[in-house]
Amino acid sequence: MKLSVLDQSTAAQGRSEAAAIRETLELARQCDALGYHRYWVSEHHNSNNIVGTAPEILMAAIAATTGRIRVGSAGVMLPHYSALKVAEQFRVLEGIAPGRIDLGVGRAPGSDQRTAYALNPNADAHEEFPRQVHELQAWVSGTPLQEGHPFGTIKAHPLGPTSPELWILGSSDYGAQLAAHFGLPYAFAYFFTDGRGVEQALELYRRNYRPSARYPKPQATICVWALAADTEAEARRLATSREHSRILRDVGIREAIVTPEEAAAYPYSPAQRASIESMRRKAFVGTGEQVAARLSELAQSLGLDELVIVTWTHDPAARHRSYELLAAAFPDAATQRAPSAAALDPADRPVVQIPKS
Repeated sequence: MKLSVLDQSTAAQGRSEAAAIRETLELARQCDALGYHRYWVSEHHNSNNIVGTAPEILMAAIAATTGRIRVGSAGVMLPHYSALKVAEQFRVLEGIAPGRIDLGVGRAPGSDQRTAYALNPNADAHEEFPRQVHELQAWVSGTPLQEGHPFGTIKAHPLGPTSPELWILGSSDYGAQLAAHFGLPYAFAYFFTDGRGVEQALELYRRNYRPSARYPKPQATICVWALAADTEAEARRLATSREHSRILRDVGIREAIVTPEEAAAYPYSPAQRASIESMRRKAFVGTGEQVAARLSELAQSLGLDELVIVTWTHDPAARHRSYELLAAAFPDAATQRAPSAAALDPADRPVVQIPKS
């Protein structure tokens, strides 16, 4: 089974938001060396805890400083933008890292409604999503739109022998059916719904799939929140930071991640404590072996050969360690490990250097 990564560039209390962006780049280089298959970054706006607002820019930096891992968006919120401009951005990314670029797109705003309006004042933009996907699919792949289309003579440059993989992202039946209609890969946001609706969405996707030239068979994955540590007790302690964020999110508060100690001291109401207990029963938290066993069981039950892992911790070192432990627990998922920077010939090392502070 393949293991991939979703990094949401989460801000942590006591550190700058800019540091969260640099930590995304550092984790990407580590996951490249560990053998992860893909590294996806998200798009959110006007949020104090998820600060990756421009995945296409983050992707350029990641692609320039890694050597093997696929780099993608999960996703670009397409209704905010022109499909042609997104296609051009990702064709440029493909020129930077040929054969390594994924373009995941979604319909959700990734923000509150006021911010969505500031990004695109067209309140009905989300209704144009199927048309945008149709045009994007043609422009990204370099194939012409159908005869008579008003944009039929337009091309997204730079052209080349390879093109990005286009994915549809979602957490409902809508995205599953749209991906099936266009013959595109589909990723379900399992972490967003705690798994609710995943079986139905994947069944709809597979049953209604219309083969396309590039994807003759359905290709699906899910994104799961998981956290591994050297001991189960330590993993559960670290997970309290994310539990705190989830509780605040439910009442419309999105603040930087707090430490486990601050999360433990928070005055939760009885209802909130019950919600946390429910989260803990479903959470993929424990040692590397414990989490790997549960993830393997989930993947097998859903007929998947790839999982995308998202992890939040206050301490970046704990997140790095979690991905290390999961890579070790899934040895078959990391068959192509990149050489360490120290092992590279100086002429082969990445030319772009990212400051650590």
